[in-house]
Amino acid sequence: MTPRHTMLAVLTAAIWGFNFVVIQWGMAGVPPLLFGAVRFLAVAAPAVLLLVPRPRVAAWKIAAVGTFLSLGQFAFLYVSIDAGMPAGLASLVLQSQVVITILAATVVLRELPTRAQLAGVLLGSAGLVVVAAGRDGHVPLGALVLCVCAACSWAVGNVVVRALKVPGGLSLTVWSALVAPVPMVALSLLVDGPDGVSAGLSAFGWKAVVSTAYTAVLASFVGYGAWNSLLARYPSSQVVPWVLLVPPVGIVSAWLCLGETPGAAELAGGGVLVLGVLVAQGRLRRSPRASVADEPASAAA
Repeated sequence: MTPRHTMLAVLTAAIWGFNFVVIQWGMAGVPPLLFGAVRFLAVAAPAVLLLVPRPRVAAWKIAAVGTFLSLGQFAFLYVSIDAGMPAGLASLVLQSQVVITILAATVVLRELPTRAQLAGVLLGSAGLVVVAAGRDGHVPLGALVLCVCAACSWAVGNVVVRALKVPGGLSLTVWSALVAPVPMVALSLLVDGPDGVSAGLSAFGWKAVVSTAYTAVLASFVGYGAWNSLLARYPSSQVVPWVLLVPPVGIVSAWLCLGETPGAAELAGGGVLVLGVLVAQGRLRRSPRASVADEPASAAA
């Protein structure tokens, strides 16, 4: 990756890390699926107003991206946070999508990761385990499972985006968001009932507005616009490890803003995650001889 694209990947990880705090802070009193629907209405507004041209791919492909990256991922994530998943831990668990994405890309797209990328992912995964082991064990099991489902949906969406190779990350982000609002509202009506949805709309105060603005403009327009653009240019195994930087940002942000004090294991695991990213991106090579580590871990038949 070029230095410019590397900086873009780091910025995206920082935006997404803080996003978990913003979601938990703004969703109070609003049903999670309704809250998600409002977010994606805001994201899709430029498409509805025809301010952003539609990607030059079949509509079903755009719908496929939206189903996994927008609808599936965030329906599960918002309900998970509402069910008791702390923002800092959510930022961690969601990154299990890194391993799932690289494995799926290897099988579906025949994108073989290099030895350095495999080592970095394994190191980053070890960091995830260290942080998870350091939690106090009071997170509801249902909330944890929902967050893992969100990670699986994100991973499938990553592979779909890479397979499409759609140019222009912003247009794909905006138009794929059209998939999410109607199903989310329908699910909210089913789960929360008309009275719950009505009460949620009444409770949609300034905090919810600020949260929606952050998630729509920064997390979606900037974050996913950059993410989809990077996936269209580089193999999944080269792009995806950068999101291992999200948990350290999320944990520190939740500590400072929500009072979720991290333990020693969380801090240590976050450091291992950062190290995993550096290894996966080949940043720790000392000399050109180390380039041998960038050879594919196995050869295609």
